[in-house]
Amino acid sequence: MATEPHPPEKRTAARTIAVVGAGIFGVWQALTLAKAGHRVRLIEQSAQPFTASASRLAGVMLSPGCESENEPRLRTLGRDGLDIWRATYPGLVNKGSLVVAAPRDHAELARFAQATAPPETLDKNALGALEPDLSGRFASALYFPDEAHFTPGAALLFLLDAARGAGVEIELGKHWKPSDTDADDIVVDCRGYAAATELPHLRGVRGERLVIRTDEIHLARPVRLLHPQHPLYVVPWPDGHFLIGATVIESEDTGPITVRSALALLGAAYTLHPAFGEAAIVETGAGLRPSFPDNMPHAEVRNGGRRIAVNGAFRHGFLLAPVLASAVAGYLADGTPHELLIVS
Repeated sequence: MATEPHPPEKRTAARTIAVVGAGIFGVWQALTLAKAGHRVRLIEQSAQPFTASASRLAGVMLSPGCESENEPRLRTLGRDGLDIWRATYPGLVNKGSLVVAAPRDHAELARFAQATAPPETLDKNALGALEPDLSGRFASALYFPDEAHFTPGAALLFLLDAARGAGVEIELGKHWKPSDTDADDIVVDCRGYAAATELPHLRGVRGERLVIRTDEIHLARPVRLLHPQHPLYVVPWPDGHFLIGATVIESEDTGPITVRSALALLGAAYTLHPAFGEAAIVETGAGLRPSFPDNMPHAEVRNGGRRIAVNGAFRHGFLLAPVLASAVAGYLADGTPHELLIVS
């Protein structure tokens, strides 16, 4: 729970800030703080951008409605994040999200609808009109029209270029040590699971996904297939590619995707549409989502405001990264409180 923040030390308006870690949290922090007038450098251990970041494995779905299934706060916080994305990144695909279930899992659809309050419920004819390749496959669907998606790689590079254009000094291939930033006024630590030794409540949640390619199916928007054990989402990417994801496993194993998970994901994709059975598997991926006990990210202000840890992305990193960046910028400006900001 957020606590009442102490006002930051009285200094000149512009501070020197080192942002450590160039994943989705780091690039948003660097861009937002530079736009606020601070002198910012972004430090990343990878020589090539995003090659070691968990962000590269994301969907990405900006779905505050769908994601509010287990966290009602995402309806408002996620809406804030989506608004900032729309004002910043022109690559959003603004075609909403669909949620369906096989006839045997109709109870899951009813439960999801009760938890998320979807704006629209479609019958089979309306679903077929919206997604012709799903025509006749499901009796009904939940429709969240004001949601968006995009591919992570292009968006991350866009934000990195925007940060550079805003004056951020970007240092790639640098292994950060705390002494490297002794001269900086503030350090914003966005290292994800690499910061677990300093954040005792942080845990890793394993996620696995597949990228497949087929010309036999065309979807305009992400589709979630509900299932009691193996819920699935399919995100359409350019050139006939689809991201199939994702497992949520309470494990800190960093190994490659397992046969069990691959079978579950592919089986669920086949249930969504049998033509996925002929798709080519282009890429597999597995990684750890850094997560706090409530599965919500937050920014923790420490050492009188000189150290700020931004972490705990779980499934909401892309959606809430701009919200967290605005929260940190507001705190540094005048001590503005925010529900995702904790002052220790």
